[in-house]
Amino acid sequence: MAAARPSGFWSGALCPQLLVTLAILIIASEACKNVTLNVPSKLDAKKLVGRVNLKECFKSANLIHSSDPDFHILEDGSVYTTNTILLSLEKRSFTILLSNTENQEEKKILVFLEHQTKVLKKRHTKEKVLRRAKRRWAPIPCSMLENSLGPFPLFLQQVQSDTAQNYTIYYSIRGPGVDQEPRNLFYVERDTGNLYCTRPVDREQYESFELVAFATTPDGYTPELPLPLLIKIEDENDNYPIFTEETYTFTILENSRVGSTVGQVCATDKDEPDTMHTRLKYSIIGQVPPSPTLFFMHPSTGVITTTSSQLDRELIDKYQLKIKVQDMDGQYFGLQTTSTCIINIGDVNDHLPTFTRTSYVTSVKENTVDVEILRVSVEDKDLVNTANWRANYTILKGNENGNFKIVTDPKTNEGILCVVKPLNYEEKQQVIVQIGVVNEAPFSREASSRSAMSTATVTVNVEDQDEGPECNPPIQTVRMKENAAVGTTSNGYKAYDPETRSSSGIRYKKLTDPTGWVTVDENTGSIKVFRSLDREAETIRNGIYNITILASDQKGRTCTGTLGIILQDVNDNGPFIRKQQVTICKPTMSSAEIVAVDPDEPINGPPFDFSLESSTSEVQRMWRLEKINDTAARLSYQNDPAFGIYVVPITVRDRFGLSSVSSLDVTLCDCITENDCAFRVDPSTGGGGIQLGKWAILAILLGIALLFCILFTLVCGASRTSKPLKVIPDDLAQQNLIVSNTEAPGDDKVYSVNGFTTQTVGASAQGICGTVGSGVNNGGQTIEMVKGGHQTLESCQRAGHHHTLDSCRGGRVEVDNSRCTYSEWHSFTQPRLGEKLHQCNQNEDHMPSQDYVLTYNYEGRGSPAGSVGCCSEKQEEGGLDFLNNLEPKFITLAEACTKR
Repeated sequence: MAAARPSGFWSGALCPQLLVTLAILIIASEACKNVTLNVPSKLDAKKLVGRVNLKECFKSANLIHSSDPDFHILEDGSVYTTNTILLSLEKRSFTILLSNTENQEEKKILVFLEHQTKVLKKRHTKEKVLRRAKRRWAPIPCSMLENSLGPFPLFLQQVQSDTAQNYTIYYSIRGPGVDQEPRNLFYVERDTGNLYCTRPVDREQYESFELVAFATTPDGYTPELPLPLLIKIEDENDNYPIFTEETYTFTILENSRVGSTVGQVCATDKDEPDTMHTRLKYSIIGQVPPSPTLFFMHPSTGVITTTSSQLDRELIDKYQLKIKVQDMDGQYFGLQTTSTCIINIGDVNDHLPTFTRTSYVTSVKENTVDVEILRVSVEDKDLVNTANWRANYTILKGNENGNFKIVTDPKTNEGILCVVKPLNYEEKQQVIVQIGVVNEAPFSREASSRSAMSTATVTVNVEDQDEGPECNPPIQTVRMKENAAVGTTSNGYKAYDPETRSSSGIRYKKLTDPTGWVTVDENTGSIKVFRSLDREAETIRNGIYNITILASDQKGRTCTGTLGIILQDVNDNGPFIRKQQVTICKPTMSSAEIVAVDPDEPINGPPFDFSLESSTSEVQRMWRLEKINDTAARLSYQNDPAFGIYVVPITVRDRFGLSSVSSLDVTLCDCITENDCAFRVDPSTGGGGIQLGKWAILAILLGIALLFCILFTLVCGASRTSKPLKVIPDDLAQQNLIVSNTEAPGDDKVYSVNGFTTQTVGASAQGICGTVGSGVNNGGQTIEMVKGGHQTLESCQRAGHHHTLDSCRGGRVEVDNSRCTYSEWHSFTQPRLGEKLHQCNQNEDHMPSQDYVLTYNYEGRGSPAGSVGCCSEKQEEGGLDFLNNLEPKFITLAEACTKR
């Protein structure tokens, strides 16, 4: 629909449209003047005629009315038909009445409907309308109604240039709808500049078109700049509003308050936003069941709320609504769509469970336990198998001793009453129990005169039966002093007959006694000290020693009880220092804290007195004690002692003077933290020590590996010799070497190795075995040969000494007899050692080999480790070059070993 224009502005530039194309012409520029609408000869019902600008006439109008019932006026000035209209004459008119009810002001607008049958075309540049001084080449907005019925081509507007007065002008256009998609929708007459549309347009697909018009002379001269043309597609209400869901499902709890929100529905409309075509109204048009009407839908938001608080799930648990949405702000001629809304009523606990009976009677035998004695049932109208229906049973009265328990059967919702503690017929023959029931979920309704809990009474009759002795209370105690004399007696455990309430005829027996400290008198149950009692023993917990007593009657029926002997503390333990190892890092510490403990009770314990216990003044000169608190002291060194491990005896006394001496191993170490200290020396060897670093330990390990390599090479070389070895006589071949570190007569240690025994003694020998003899002292060790290296268990037993089987298998065996003299040993070994050396000095081809027996000389400056023959070559292959670049500590150690 074309926009309203003042009359006389442009000749042929206003977009008149036949049939369904409408133009609103405001005759005068002043407000509330007459308005002319160009319409076709036939107007269908519920169709848009045009729009009138009501705000220009009366801005504060709140009531709009039409004088003709065939026309309906909306708030935005849209004029719609209410019935089908045929224009018999070329004109028809009606009045729009505008009024303000607050100040009673009224205004009128006269609307003319005109049937225009002729399209105005301007083909000659000399017509009156073109003789204007104002420029004509400017953007001219234009619009057309979507889905227009034509006739096509449909005239839209005329484009003209003032230069047509001087030149012959040809008009052309380009852009979307011409030479771009959708192609050939618009065209312009070359000579007149009339713009036409060739077919209907859908606004939902194309909201507007931006074209460019050109004015040129026949010879190609362009007197005007390109002219932008905007063609807006006016919306028609051709799209139905659509709900976002076919069926809406909501849930609201029963008994909800008035105005409670149930849910919200939503619909969409593809027509132009912010117009009457997309102004939607929601409503409820049906309900199942039809009554009572309990729901309301907000017309603008689609929110469904309750209009009553009488929602009752037990009566109706579901409602089905038929809902409608309509555009045109809900006017009767607007397009509409319907949908379904299902509202489920949720359950709340608005019904209390009630007992089917108010009183019950049952019975149970005394002394029975964990038995079911009664089942009770309830009724509840709430939803089954929900927290609003499930019952919770409670014992309100009659269970002061805890004899009963009631639980819920999850399948039947019944209450099961059980006996969990035995009943005593002699104490009570009948028990009355009151039980109550509620739901798992709290009751929703407010408290009223009606009680919020249903109750019932259960009468439990206790049946008598003959029973044995009773140990009551099951735990009894007596008090005794620890270290009580053997034979000391005390009262013990007492049981009684429940029928006679007497202890006569009951026998007692001790079932458990962890350490066997006491005995129990069979007739009276009293106890007697059998061994000395010690409260600080490991089996004692919290100063109580427990024993178990079995009581039995003449018929053999029994009961058991526990007798707790409370041991009263005696000051029989002196305090001591629990941590015996102390490390002091001299660079960072000057003292260490020591803590003493006393196994006795605190009354016989701290405050403690600490003192140095030593017969020599060396300890007093080197160490000092300073008390910190009742249980701790600080031990500090003085006079800068050397690094090492020291034994420091410390005496600790309790408040009554009972004391004990604790010998502490105190390590003075060159470290930062205690974990860094590697001081590990036997304290019995003295106070000094050596601290070995990681490289020193590595050097020792490498040296051991080299020695094993040499030994392995010698053994392999000896095993490859082709010359048969001479057999050593049995009386001397299996002899062992005894390493003796004593110079006076005493016990010597025997080292026996099955199969092969090798001991290198002197460096002067030129063979593998060296020069060995009886009585030769080398390095403080005396080496002797002992007969009988391989001995059996019988031979050990015949020796007249007690030996184990392991010692006879080649372990350490102490032997004092069967020693050979030096002359016997020398005469036998010398020829054989010479032959052995000759064999070791040959290779497989019986040629001299210099790799086994060598005289090592100084070979020049090199690794401090030196050279060791064939094994050196093998280790070089393994990569021993790193020995040349070791740390100074290792080099010093290697040099020291080389000098030896």
